[in-house]
Amino acid sequence: MAHVLETPRLVLREWSQPDIPELVPLIGAREIAATTLRIPFPYEEKHATAFLASVAKENELRMAIRRRSDGVLVGGIGLHPEMAHLRAELGYWIGVPFWGNGYASEAACEIVRHGFSSVKLNRIFATVFTGNTASERVLQKSGMKYEGRMRQSVLKWGKFLDVELYSILREEYA
Repeated sequence: MAHVLETPRLVLREWSQPDIPELVPLIGAREIAATTLRIPFPYEEKHATAFLASVAKENELRMAIRRRSDGVLVGGIGLHPEMAHLRAELGYWIGVPFWGNGYASEAACEIVRHGFSSVKLNRIFATVFTGNTASERVLQKSGMKYEGRMRQSVLKWGKFLDVELYSILREEYA
């Protein structure tokens, strides 16, 4: 069953093959890869094809973020659930031309709502690289609280990076 979520300005829907020509150049910016853990650089069509194949196999909610006004792809968002623990990790990215418009915050708030209301999660968490204050603001706007820093938790492009951990519990959301 295909999920479609809507906000005042956005439509979030599952990725599909026709998204690839728009996805590759948008997600392919070095700035996107630099702020995410799992997006390779350079990003090529083979990565998009593998991504779409994995979406079909895994128990994840991965969605394209499109503007309602014109249907333009602005980014992606998803939840990686661990249902044995009723928790999920939130991940997202917004294309560089669309930074600073509040799209990530709007989409994150909707995904958090969906995670608690429809997926019946107890905890949603996310991590950001230390220094990514824009992404930290997105998590704060979605209701998440700062839990702490995981020092040298990630090896990215040959450097160990600290990450900041945020979360929200069902009882805090309600």
